[in-house]
Amino acid sequence: MKIKSLTLLSAATLALAGCGQKTDTSTVSANTTTISETDTVNGADTMNGTDMATAPAAGQTFANTAAASDAFEIATSRAALDTSKSASVKAFAQKMIDAHTDSTAKLKKVTAGLSPAITPDPTLTPEQQQKLDALKALSGAEFDKAYIDAQTAGHQQTLDALKTYATGGDVPALKTFASDLVPIVTAHLNMAKGLKA
Repeated sequence: MKIKSLTLLSAATLALAGCGQKTDTSTVSANTTTISETDTVNGADTMNGTDMATAPAAGQTFANTAAASDAFEIATSRAALDTSKSASVKAFAQKMIDAHTDSTAKLKKVTAGLSPAITPDPTLTPEQQQKLDALKALSGAEFDKAYIDAQTAGHQQTLDALKTYATGGDVPALKTFASDLVPIVTAHLNMAKGLKA
């Protein structure tokens, strides 16, 4: 069950990251073997015929998701500081920059001592980049509404990922990191929901 949860989390994260990317499917092996989740081939754990060692580890996937989430919150909040005319939106944006800069530092500290090594990749997903680009093209009340919507949706997605990893993650230090962030991200989500454009 734990493997299924981690696989679903990894698959969801990879699906989001793969949005808009072209995949070459022209070379497909004619010899496909389906192996149950509990089977072992040559001493390596396998799932659906794929060697688990070749798939991205759930810990690395989670670290990338958390890093990209922080980068998105910081980038959109910097745009809010530059563009918004609302004092409450600007105050919220500064809180998000401070909190997510702190979260990134904690994530780097947690992953620095792990073995095997995990290096968080803060590259925005195509969906996050598209939202950021669209946000930067707006101004006035349109900007504020789009920023609030992006913060609400982003924090909800992050909260869901944190809760999933906290209960079924594969790296104890990252599970603790995720658990510790759940109340903080919940508070951010509630603040975002309370903002008015």
